[in-house]
Amino acid sequence: MNISLIFKIAAVGILVSVLGQVLKHAGREEQAFLTSLAGLILVLLWIIPYIAELFDTIKGLFAL
Repeated sequence: MNISLIFKIAAVGILVSVLGQVLKHAGREEQAFLTSLAGLILVLLWIIPYIAELFDTIKGLFAL
């Protein structure tokens, strides 16, 4: 995992947080929820390959 992925995740977190607060204060709670959900899905799509690699490594350790 490279450091740029961590910075991307942090940037998405900050952006979603600010956008969520603005939308909540504007009375648009549904859009704030959807923004949070979209940010979560985006980050999950970024880290799924790393999770798959982790499981493959663990499987390789226990394979006889």
